[in-house]
Amino acid sequence: METREPDSRAKEFASKRQQLGRLIRRRGFTNEAVLDAILQVSREQFVPDDFRDQAYFDQPLPIGKNQTISQPFVVAMMTDALSLGPSDRVLEIGTGSGYAAAVISRIAKHVDTVERHVELAESAARRLAQLGYDNVQVHFGDGTHGWPERAPYDAIVVAAGGPQVPPSLTDQLAVGGRLVMPVGKHRSVQQLIRMRRLSEDRFEEEDLGGVSFVPLVGAAGWDAADSSFPSTRARR
Repeated sequence: METREPDSRAKEFASKRQQLGRLIRRRGFTNEAVLDAILQVSREQFVPDDFRDQAYFDQPLPIGKNQTISQPFVVAMMTDALSLGPSDRVLEIGTGSGYAAAVISRIAKHVDTVERHVELAESAARRLAQLGYDNVQVHFGDGTHGWPERAPYDAIVVAAGGPQVPPSLTDQLAVGGRLVMPVGKHRSVQQLIRMRRLSEDRFEEEDLGGVSFVPLVGAAGWDAADSSFPSTRARR
């Protein structure tokens, strides 16, 4: 990762990035701000070297520690669901390689992102800094606790599936804020849920469809045993 490309290779990746944008648009996606953010982020910089030629396939890819970089369409869908504005402060749970945080950072004012694997947190922090994403801050810790030092947040996105939305996350959501998270009774199959905080004690919830994410591991999620799943994608 974090590889400086020859001009010809960089042009090839740029062309593939445009093709990916067209593919996402053909699937009925219409949020131009999110599409523009997808086109600004060089996904090949966020995948292991062995998978760089697959960086612009619309599929998840392994990044180590039994984790994946999400399918680009899922990143677009979840970012769209957050209804982001340029002044928004966002909390992401599950940094992974940093790709989704980079996309979100092209729209929002600031992103705090929490990763439970220290190696992934450290490599994502280096990568994002080297690529100039200076409005993203990576934190190491149990993401099910959120990041209360910076709360409240205008938007919270969870890139792993849990049995329920952790109360700590709803507590850290500002009134008017949106939370998007995969929720399900099984580790590998979830429904993508969007919650809006209407007041201090009132929330509304929407089901955005079926997805399959790696499990959310932590105090308010699943335990660490058997916590791998080889996909982070929309279910068709």
